[in-house]
Amino acid sequence: MTLDRPTAPDPYELLPAVGSFEVTSKDVAHGEPMDPSHTLDGGNASPQLSWRGFPEATRGFVVTCFDPDAPTPSGFWHWLLVDLPVTTTELPTGAADEPLPPGAFHARNDFGTSGYGGAAPPPGDGAHRYFFVVHAVDVDSLGVDAATSPAAIGFALAFHTLARAVVAPVHANPATTSEK
Repeated sequence: MTLDRPTAPDPYELLPAVGSFEVTSKDVAHGEPMDPSHTLDGGNASPQLSWRGFPEATRGFVVTCFDPDAPTPSGFWHWLLVDLPVTTTELPTGAADEPLPPGAFHARNDFGTSGYGGAAPPPGDGAHRYFFVVHAVDVDSLGVDAATSPAAIGFALAFHTLARAVVAPVHANPATTSEK
């Protein structure tokens, strides 16, 4: 069996256009390899992120990590941090394991857990891109809860995102698969 397939498009280019702002990280860089400390089989720590330049009308933030290169038609959600207050403009390394600001919560990811699930491409698959996105939203609460599916959260974001900031590092699983 082979996992060869075309490269998935940038998922955010397929959504309605919104403004952009700046996200930076001490831990990950756009298009650069991800340190093992942020992978599932490494340290599994969420990366440090900070952001600025978001629209004045912003009332809160949602932070997500999405892998469009997973061998599924729907990609793979690694992290959904919802209802961050507008006063939060930075997350330290490992923030997913720290107490969150009041009202903020982790929704379940595609691993079926709450919190950050690090990069984990299947053995033998090519490099995957991990889109860490800070969504500036026009509401204090997205109106979802921790049990809401990632797809439903993405749907709600389509109606409330004013702007988004993206950093997308890459990771490749060095293991190889054998023919079965």
